[in-house]
Amino acid sequence: MRISRKLAALAAFFVIAAIIAGCGSSVPSNSVASVAGNPISLQAVNHWMFIAAKQQSASAAQQGSSEPVIVANDPPHFTSCIKEIRGVLPTLAKTKAATLRKDCKQVFTQLSGEVMAFLIEGYWYQGDAHKLGVKMSNAAVNKEFAKAKKAEFPTAADFTSYLKSSGYTQQDILFQIRVNLAYSKLLKRYEKPVNPAAVSAYFKAHASEFGTPETRDIHLVRTKTKADAQAALNALKSGQSWDTVAKKYSEDATARKDGGLLANVTANQEEAAVNKAVFSSPVNKLVGPIKGLFGSYVLEVTKITAATHESLAKASKTIKSLLTSQEQQSAATKVNAYSKKNWKSKTTCRTTYSVSDCSHYTPPATTPAATTPPATTSSTPTTATTGTTTSSTGTTTTHG
Repeated sequence: MRISRKLAALAAFFVIAAIIAGCGSSVPSNSVASVAGNPISLQAVNHWMFIAAKQQSASAAQQGSSEPVIVANDPPHFTSCIKEIRGVLPTLAKTKAATLRKDCKQVFTQLSGEVMAFLIEGYWYQGDAHKLGVKMSNAAVNKEFAKAKKAEFPTAADFTSYLKSSGYTQQDILFQIRVNLAYSKLLKRYEKPVNPAAVSAYFKAHASEFGTPETRDIHLVRTKTKADAQAALNALKSGQSWDTVAKKYSEDATARKDGGLLANVTANQEEAAVNKAVFSSPVNKLVGPIKGLFGSYVLEVTKITAATHESLAKASKTIKSLLTSQEQQSAATKVNAYSKKNWKSKTTCRTTYSVSDCSHYTPPATTPAATTPPATTSSTPTTATTGTTTSSTGTTTTHG
C-alpha cells in the first residue's frame, strides 16, 4: 500500500482562536459536524477512521491474525465497502449485499463513533484551555513531540517507518500532543495533591485492608446425619486417620479424596456453625458433631496462622498511589463536565455521524448485530477503501 502525504502546518481546523470566535451552528456541505461554527470535515473523519482501522488490524496481527484493512466510510449504502469485502474475502464473495451492508454499518458505527468523539473533544479541550488562559505554545508542543520521538524512535528511519505502517502523519501526532497537553493542564486545575494527612486518614478508615487475616488449616468432614458424625468422631478418637474416616462417612466427594483437608480458611468462609467452631477451637482438638445447614460435621484445626498488620509507613506508597488515581478520576469527570457544559449545545452533527457529544443526539433503539463475521473487525481480514482524505490537521492522504 502506498500512502502519499503533503505535510502542512496546523490548519485553521484546529486553531483555538477560531474555536472561540466561531458563532455559527450549521454544518457545511463537505463536513459532518460543526463546533461553535468550526467544521469537522468528512475528509478528516475518513482519515482518522483509516488510522483506527489500521490500529485494529495491527492489534489482530499481534494475536497471530493477518488482516488487510477495510474502512467502511461510504454510508448508507456502503457500496465500496461491500466491493472491497468481496474482493479480499473469497469466502464472502457470494454473500448477499444486504448481509454485508449490515456488517459494514456495524463497523462504520463503531469507528466513526470513536473518531467523532476524539475530534469533537479535541476541539472542546483546546477551547476550554483558551477560555481559561491555559498556555500551549507551538514551542511547547514541538518540545513534547521531540521528546516523545527521541524516546520511541532511535532513528529517523524508524519514525518514517512508523508513519507508513500506522497511517499517521507527523501533523496528526502534533495534533494529539496539543490536545493531550490541553487536557493535562485542565486536569491540573482540579487535581488536589495527596498529603500525608489524607494518607493517614485513609489508612485508619481501611485498616483491615492492610495486612492479612488470621487463617486456619483444618480437617472437615460433613456427614448426612448426626449419628454418622458421631460415628466418624468416635472412629477418629479410636485412632483411625482422617483419610479413612472421610472415605467412609463424608458426603463430599473431594473430602473423601483428601481427608477433608482445607488450607488457609478465613473467617466466614464456611457456614456460620462451622465457622464458629473453627475459629474458637485450639489446634489438634477433635470437635463435633456440629449441626449445620447441610448436614452434621466433625473437624480438627491443624494449624493457625496469625493475622498480620501492615504499618502506615509501609502502606503509604500504595495509599498515595490509590488516592492520586482517585483524584485524577475526579478531575477527569470535572473537566469533561465543564467541556460538555461549554460546548455540547454548540456542537451540531449530521445524523449519520451523530454521537453523544452532539447536540440533539438520540441513541439508537438497538445495537445492530452482525449476522456474519464482521467484515472490518479484528477477527476478519480487511483492506483499505481507496480514496483521498484530508486529516484534521490539513494533511492529504491517499489510500490505494
